[in-house]
Amino acid sequence: MAWLPGCFLCRFLLGWVGLSAPGLAVEVKVPSEPLSAPVGKTVELTCSYSTSVGDNFALEWSFVQPGKPVSTSQPILYFTNGQLYPTGSKAKRASLLQNPPTGGVATLKLTDVRPSDAGTYLCHVNNPPDFYTNGLGLINLTVLVPPSRPSCSQSGQTSVGGSAALKCSSSTGAPKPVYNWIRLGASPTPSPGSMVQDEVSGQLILTNLSLASSGTYRCVATNQMGSASCELTLSVTDPSKGRVAGTVIGVLLGVLFLSVAVFCLIRFQKERRKRPKETFGGSDLREDAVAPGVSEQPLESEDSSNGLLERPSSASTVTTKSKLPMVV
Repeated sequence: MAWLPGCFLCRFLLGWVGLSAPGLAVEVKVPSEPLSAPVGKTVELTCSYSTSVGDNFALEWSFVQPGKPVSTSQPILYFTNGQLYPTGSKAKRASLLQNPPTGGVATLKLTDVRPSDAGTYLCHVNNPPDFYTNGLGLINLTVLVPPSRPSCSQSGQTSVGGSAALKCSSSTGAPKPVYNWIRLGASPTPSPGSMVQDEVSGQLILTNLSLASSGTYRCVATNQMGSASCELTLSVTDPSKGRVAGTVIGVLLGVLFLSVAVFCLIRFQKERRKRPKETFGGSDLREDAVAPGVSEQPLESEDSSNGLLERPSSASTVTTKSKLPMVV
């Protein structure tokens, strides 16, 4: 009978614990590794839990955009009072594989996956009085998107001896694509020392350019979903040839100008020679002509004081001698 007190004590302690404990801890399990799904496909997010499901059992799936806190979560669907209520922008594409989700599994099915579906998904189980833990599971989803057609551009001094930067970038693509530049055609590839490529930023640096650096370059953007490319034509110029061409053009213009000037001068001389000279006939009289043997006399001046004409002085009078014989 010595064992009775000990057995009675154990039973008393177990009964006290059972009466005093308000409920069990809710435990939620989700995949520890991030999930990924190709764009346009269907993905299943598994969530399992352990609790004694009662009338107060409630389950909710929600979504958090990348880089945002959990407090900004957006509801997708929730189950309570035996009813399932889809909500939010994903309501038409979201559903539960187990409905009602009262058997310990609540897997979320999302169809027609889109790039905007990438982020964190929360599986939240609440079952009062079993709320000793938060009953929360987090799943990170990555949506795989092939790279879009990249955009190619160039900058720098594309002349002999200069440097140029070729850039390539895709607006979409997950995971982020890597970039590779290749040269097309049979032209020789620039030496490795004059070509530096960054696969992450998509930039190709060409230094010490020569005329042989001219050609078509292709950039290929690649990730695990596919690839896309763009092309760019690089034209390297030689400034010295430009200066020679400018000199030749200047000389030609000078010769042309000189030729036009000589032509105009010759034509002017010919036109001048063709003009008729002014001639005077023997019977033509000029009003200002002087008779032979008579010298010019000064004009009579008018005396403004008396209105009379003043004759020239005798000293200035010229006598004309007649050579005709006198008849008696």
